Amino acid sequence: MVERVLIIGGKGKTGRRVASRLSAAGINVAIGTRTPDGRQDRRFDWSDPTSASAVEGCDAVYLVAPTDRTDHLAVMQPLLEAAMARGVRRFVLLSSSLLEPGGPMMGEVHEWLAKSAPDWAVLRPSWFMQNFSEGPHARTIRKEGAIYTATGAGRVGFIDAEDIAATAAACLTAATPLNSDVVLTGPEALSYDDAAAIIAAALGRPVHHVSLDPASLTARLVLQGLPANYAETLTALDAHIAAGAEDCTTSGVEQVTGQRPTSFRAFVQRVLDRWK
Repeated sequence: MVERVLIIGGKGKTGRRVASRLSAAGINVAIGTRTPDGRQDRRFDWSDPTSASAVEGCDAVYLVAPTDRTDHLAVMQPLLEAAMARGVRRFVLLSSSLLEPGGPMMGEVHEWLAKSAPDWAVLRPSWFMQNFSEGPHARTIRKEGAIYTATGAGRVGFIDAEDIAATAAACLTAATPLNSDVVLTGPEALSYDDAAAIIAAALGRPVHHVSLDPASLTARLVLQGLPANYAETLTALDAHIAAGAEDCTTSGVEQVTGQRPTSFRAFVQRVLDRWK
């Protein structure tokens, strides 16, 4: 039985939601963060080998990869091995629907966990609904009534971070390990034009999708402060969407949690104040 879980990135979009669900279920939670300031917090930085001490007393870890680089396995493997040496058995990795095992970024970590970890699960969600309310699109919707992407008319099975957290909590505490990956989506695939129209109807004012060419999106992301190689990686993901790679839905959330995922319209109604 899992008794204590270290949640890396425990103050982020999914991490804080996973922590809340586990705490409500009576599971002891430790928060891995670069800036500890609370009773549950433990200092954790993927680039610091001494961060391995954060797993002491934990039997499971929720893994969120660093967001400022793309060589994820190179930086994560030493700390994952140190965690195993300290008795951690179960690892649940947040990855992406577009990243196959052995692919770039978290895909390399996915493949390594499948070969190396005693118990593991890899969550491969589609794009977060929270990108519209907490992430890169929130400010432009609020200030400009605009959403900028290079996705064209490509559709996405947007997923609520609450549903990702519910799936992660289930994987972290299940009596039987998943030892597999699961692709997570919402119940319908929507284009960014569709998403903009739904938000506009709920707000009662115009919101439109600005479809950029890939070079323009990369330049925009760099101006926002992202490293050039990371901006190019994100733009490439938009190109995959434009090509139809995310135009699907799955039953992953329901299979793991027993509950249907949240619709985009229900999500928009829940977070309307974010854009006012």
